[in-house]
Amino acid sequence: MSNLLASRPGRAVLCGLVVLSGLAAFATGAHAQTLTKDNGAPVGDNQNSQTAGPNGPTLLQDVHLVQKLQRFDRERIPERVVHATGTGAHGTFTATDDLSDLSKAKLFARDTVTPVFVRFSTVIPGRSGTETTRDPRGFAVKFYTQEGNFDMVGNNLPIFFIRDAIKFPDMIHALKPDPVTNVQEPERVFDFFSHIPEATHMLTRVYSNLGTPASYREMNGSSVHALKLVNARGEYVYGKFTWKSRQGERNLRPQDIPVVQGKSTSHATVDLYDAIKAGKFPAWDLTVQIIKPQDLDKFAFDPLDATKVWTGVPERKVGTLVLNKVPDNFFESTEQVAMAPGNLVPGIEASEDRMLQGRLFSYIDTQHHRLGANFQSLPINRPLVPVVNNNIDGAANTSGRKGSVNYEPSRLAQVKEDPNARASALPLTGTTQQQRIAKTLNFQQAGEFYRALPAQERDDLIVNLAGDLKRVKNQDSLYTMLSYFWKADADYGKRLVKAVGADSGKVATLAAGLKE
Repeated sequence: MSNLLASRPGRAVLCGLVVLSGLAAFATGAHAQTLTKDNGAPVGDNQNSQTAGPNGPTLLQDVHLVQKLQRFDRERIPERVVHATGTGAHGTFTATDDLSDLSKAKLFARDTVTPVFVRFSTVIPGRSGTETTRDPRGFAVKFYTQEGNFDMVGNNLPIFFIRDAIKFPDMIHALKPDPVTNVQEPERVFDFFSHIPEATHMLTRVYSNLGTPASYREMNGSSVHALKLVNARGEYVYGKFTWKSRQGERNLRPQDIPVVQGKSTSHATVDLYDAIKAGKFPAWDLTVQIIKPQDLDKFAFDPLDATKVWTGVPERKVGTLVLNKVPDNFFESTEQVAMAPGNLVPGIEASEDRMLQGRLFSYIDTQHHRLGANFQSLPINRPLVPVVNNNIDGAANTSGRKGSVNYEPSRLAQVKEDPNARASALPLTGTTQQQRIAKTLNFQQAGEFYRALPAQERDDLIVNLAGDLKRVKNQDSLYTMLSYFWKADADYGKRLVKAVGADSGKVATLAAGLKE
């Protein structure tokens, strides 16, 4: 894959005063306050971990449990690391529909205006990467809500390469530069993906022109994963969110990339900042697709599989995002903003999506390593509501916490749980297991996407993908990949076979032996 292979000061002061005053009251026991997680969201149960049934194992999705253990483990100063390049901006999200029938989250109440910080990024390259690189684009939004921070951490594309987080380190290792040569190699990439047939869909999208957006303003975004939306009655549905650019979508064709990159390696950042400074504030409409729990099994695929789109499921508009302020300090905002899918608020929960379940741990663990134990108290990450808990000390702790009681429960300094924040109940069947999902459907949606592309964009896809496939020397890897694309769509496969000079008969035979 060429390239893929290839604050607001006033608010910060106010937040600090609010947090300190809240902690002071907590320390003196003046009145019982609500126990919260580090993102300010209330804690529903601080006595019991979430388990799989009455006798089952503890669940990784118990963000409060994991956070308590993470913070305790890091009460001594750790090392920190840097992260990949990105661009950010401040803005607001305005709810235009009332979603109370679906979710009790206050940010979804009609006309509610929520401050946000949005970070766009490339996924694979390091800080020196260019913004023309062929790669998914991160589209992460931090909502500073009345109930704590909610992070919607997604991409510009609606799906992902893999469906199980246990393969994430392997995938990133394959996509990163060779540890011997420090050069990104198609040989390694397709060696890995030739064992991962579910990646066919995402590879097709990334190698289309969607893999090289013309600007951050002119690309859509997606939550990628389904989230649970829980209403005041405790009823939940599964929702998949999409950001739709009001500027429209525009992507770079293969011949455009060297021209744009030759002028600037940060063209998308410049474009975003220039638009905001000129008062041409970019905007996106947020929509949600809904599937009821009882309808999950009605699809030919598993709707909680991150490699799938929800074709045919209606969309409902939720609200509008507007970016209207360039950060005053790049490092203190864009570089230090710490997004984590585990930053959720009452009314929004993690689904059983296996990729998301792993991200609940890995993202916040990475932020602890990168920025230290107190990263959520940095101004860009600090919630608007008071943070009240017993997570103490660690690197860069500036909370000013007072008092002798750093545990719960206590009669000396009482804090209370919020029953409204308790997790919803998930019915479970079967036994613990380590098996792939039952409905894989690895190739069908890749074919549907290919056939939906205009003729010119299909031509560009073949050029982009064949350019890297030609560099794969291992014939088993090459022919396996070609059979995946052929299985998705025969025309797609035949054109790639011709472009790389492979044996069409051999590829056709391999494709015929594949099962969805």
